[in-house]
Parts: sequence; C-alpha cells; structure tokens
Amino acid sequence: MSPRNAPRPAAVYGVDIGKNIFHVVGLDSDGKPVQRVRFRRDTLMKFFERAAPAIVGMESCAGSQWIARRLQALGHKVRLIPAQFVKPYVKSNKSDIIDAEAIAEAATRPTMRFAAIKSEEQADLQAVHRVRDQMIGTRTRLINQMRAFCLEYGIALRQ
Repeated sequence: MSPRNAPRPAAVYGVDIGKNIFHVVGLDSDGKPVQRVRFRRDTLMKFFERAAPAIVGMESCAGSQWIARRLQALGHKVRLIPAQFVKPYVKSNKSDIIDAEAIAEAATRPTMRFAAIKSEEQADLQAVHRVRDQMIGTRTRLINQMRAFCLEYGIALRQ
C-alpha cells in the first residue's frame, strides 16, 4: 500500500461500493475531508485493517452485508444507509468520490435510519426465500400462459 493510500486519522469513513473499485473518503471530527482514496477490491480490507476503529458508512446494496461483517470484525462501527437517504447529501454532480463523501456525511446524522447488518445465517435465509418467491411467481406465470394457449383452441382448464 502506497503512503498516499495509508489510512489517516479519521472519525468517519464513507465508502462508495463498486463491483471492482471502491472510493473511500475520511472525515475528521469536524466533518472536513482528510482523505480521498480509491481501492481495488483486494486492497480495501488492507486499508481498514490498518485504520484505527471508526464509523464506516456505506450504502446498503449488493455486497455491502459481507463488507459490513468484515469491517465489524476489525472493530469498526458500520452503518448501512439505504441509497434514497444518501441522495440529499450529494452536493454536486454525481461521481463516486462525491458519493463517498455524501455517505460519510449521512452516517454522522443523528436522525438517519440505518439498515440492519445481517448475519450469514440471516442472509442465507433471505436468499432462499427470495429464490423460492421467484420460483413460485415463475410457475404461476407459466401455468396461466398454458391456460391462455389452451383457451385459444377452445380447451378450458380448471384452476
């Protein structure tokens, strides 16, 4: 890790999550940016391993639960924020680093509503339920489509 990417003392970090690239903004206790850096997936955790425990804000999105659990294990206080609650804190045109700064600012708000961090078991159960719901919906659509096809040939099927 280059000295430029070494963690500087910060009270709050905002992390903009991407598929491969992550943008991190560190704010001091006055809310002023002290660090703006960008990481690839493999170096993000190395940064937070070296950083002193702090509040870490992230948008609640795909992949955020896993990162949140890892950061909690490192001693950070993680706050997951639904995306619609971050939007009012974006100050100018959208970019990843500006989003990370808005996330950090939103994480410091006392009235902000945060999403719960799920355990692995809770995430697994949620995934199973979502797949099951989708499967039931797909099955229902196919049955209704077959009934409609049969009606085109004068065959009425019971429900």
